[in-house]
This record gives sequence, structure tokens and C-alpha cells, in this order.
Amino acid sequence: MSSDFEGYEQDFAVLTAEITGRIGKVPKLLGDEKKQMVANVEKQLEEARELLEQMELEVREIPPQSRGMCSSRMRSYKQEMGKLEADFKRSRIAYSDEVRNELLGDDGNSSENQRAHLLDNTERLERSSRRLEAGYQIAVETDWTGNVGKPEPRQREDPTFSGKGISGPDFCLRTLSDLNSGNLRITTLSSDFTFQVC
Repeated sequence: MSSDFEGYEQDFAVLTAEITGRIGKVPKLLGDEKKQMVANVEKQLEEARELLEQMELEVREIPPQSRGMCSSRMRSYKQEMGKLEADFKRSRIAYSDEVRNELLGDDGNSSENQRAHLLDNTERLERSSRRLEAGYQIAVETDWTGNVGKPEPRQREDPTFSGKGISGPDFCLRTLSDLNSGNLRITTLSSDFTFQVC
């Protein structure tokens, strides 16, 4: 194994440890301090990328017998570099709890106020939902009673039902006359029954 490769590995280990420490500090800083720390971390990440490139060049020059072990190390270093970059992206937008509370003026009562506000909104939403359901039910009933004698919507769309539905004033008159004759029969039967009982 090349002594240059081992030297690059040591430099990479020291550099990644420094980057990790600085990434942990970024969320706790504000303003210019944060900008400066972010700039420093970006420089160190660039240095780490350059070290990885140098290490890759060294791996290519290593004899094939030793190259497999160095290649696996390179893969792990690249994964570590990817993790550092992802952590850095998250830390740039993250704020520590203290900074967050300071920025938002958060105190302990705000969560209770938010919970009460959420419960009020939930109740209001449930009442509105019930009103909407009742209105929908009325609309469905109105539509149903308005369509007496007309074919059902399913029947209008289905070609097998076309022309088979009876509609118009004739149907309504026939239906009313059938109902009246049925009522008349019931009345006649009940009056006959009353006469027979007495």
C-alpha cells in the first residue's frame, strides 16, 4: 500500500472529524457567525473532496493485489462524505431549541394555547361537516321527489332502458287514478267490514 494513500487517509480522518464538529455547531449560531461557520465548513468539504480525488488517483497506481482493499476503503470514504454533505445541508436550515424559542418568542403556554385552538377548530369543522351532510341529504330527497315519473339517472344512461320509462302527464294521471282506486277499494272493504261487525 502506498504511503501517500495512508497519509491521505489520516488527513481525511482529521478533516472529517473537524467538519463533523463544526456541523454540530451550525444550528446554534445566528447571523454573521452562522454565515462564517457555513463558509468554513464549505471550504473543508471542498478540501475533503480533493483528498478523495487524490486517494482515487493513488488507488489506481497501487498494484492489483492491494487495490481491492483500498477500493473498499474508498467506497466507505465516499459514503462518509455523502453523509457529511447531507448533515451539512440539514444543519444549515436547522435551529437549536434555544434559537428557535428566541426567534419565535416561544414559551411553555404556547403549546397549550395551540392545543385549545386546535380543539376549537376541530369542533367547528365537525359542526360544518354535519351541516353539509344534512344539506346533501335534503338535496338528494328533493331530487328524488322531483323525479317522480321520470326514469332514474341510471336508466337514462343505459340504452337498454331507453323508451321503456313512462313519463309525462299521462303517467302522473294514471298513477293518481291507480292510487285513488286503491284507496277507494280499501275504504269499501273497511266499510263492508264495519257493517259486518255491527
